[in-house]
Amino acid sequence: MKTIKGPALFLAQFAGDAAPFNSWQSITRWAADCGYVGVQIPSWDARLFDLERAASSKAYCDEIKGIAKEAGLEITELSTHLQGQLVAVHPAYDEAFDGFAAPSVRGNPKARQEWAVDQVKKALTASKNLGLNAHATFSGALAWPFIYPWPQRPAGLVETAFDELGRRWLPILNHAEDCGVDVCYEIHPGEDLHDGISYEMFLERTGNHARANMLYDPSHYVLQHLDYLDHIDIYHERIRMFHVKDAELNPTGRQGVYGGYQSWVNRAGRFRSPGDGQVDFGGIFSKLTQYGFDGWAVVEWECCLKHPEDGAREGSDFVRAHIIRVTEKAFDDFAGAGTDEAANRRMLGIG
Repeated sequence: MKTIKGPALFLAQFAGDAAPFNSWQSITRWAADCGYVGVQIPSWDARLFDLERAASSKAYCDEIKGIAKEAGLEITELSTHLQGQLVAVHPAYDEAFDGFAAPSVRGNPKARQEWAVDQVKKALTASKNLGLNAHATFSGALAWPFIYPWPQRPAGLVETAFDELGRRWLPILNHAEDCGVDVCYEIHPGEDLHDGISYEMFLERTGNHARANMLYDPSHYVLQHLDYLDHIDIYHERIRMFHVKDAELNPTGRQGVYGGYQSWVNRAGRFRSPGDGQVDFGGIFSKLTQYGFDGWAVVEWECCLKHPEDGAREGSDFVRAHIIRVTEKAFDDFAGAGTDEAANRRMLGIG
């Protein structure tokens, strides 16, 4: 068993144009003041991080690490959620996702996809330069518009989508192997990797690639009514990253999992600050500790009600209270009789 590291904070929801959220130096100081000891970096946000420089300059990475260290923080992982989304985009979402890309490739799906692959590879190289061993991303989606089987899906449609998804990601995963970094896909609605079964389908297409791992975020499982504790029992060997995010699902006679096209605050399923929703974090921290999870507990703050700065400060205390410092001895050691092999054989009646 191992003691989970943390608390850490994903900075994507906090970066902004106003101080202290508009520079790496000031946002790290703010995060430390909130009680965090680690931060996860959104690699696309140039206000905080220069991905191009990080991929090409170890000196720049040392500088970024040094600023974090001055604030009392470690960098936990880099994230390419937005770029990973663009590795695979169904045409129905072309316009909606174009804003995630560099202006030079917008309106050109082929160029945009090539740019996205290059971005994820650069983030993996940057992770190596930063001394990190895990990386957060999305898988993207080709089959998502067909998630509900009406109209009836043509035979082979989903299989073809996953074949192509695996084909696109395999060179990235091979680059991750060269860098010594795990690719941790956030299992998330809107991605083709949205539950355990779809993850297994992808894993099969990549030859059970050792670097194709999971970012575990129970909030997305609550909203799917998926057993998120059993999920840990099944996939713990592949879970290499953990987002502490809460959610609640309160179905009514008017709406359920799909939400009736309502705003987040009016949906039956909605995200909440840690501790304000329905997630059994005591069970999660216990299971991850039991299985020797060797990573960080990273707060991803998303709540439709609470102010983000309040959520960040409360989230730090929440994680700290849930981290289990693992025991170095058994609780019943005091009653040990100190027997030896000869005594054991006598107790069993085998001489």
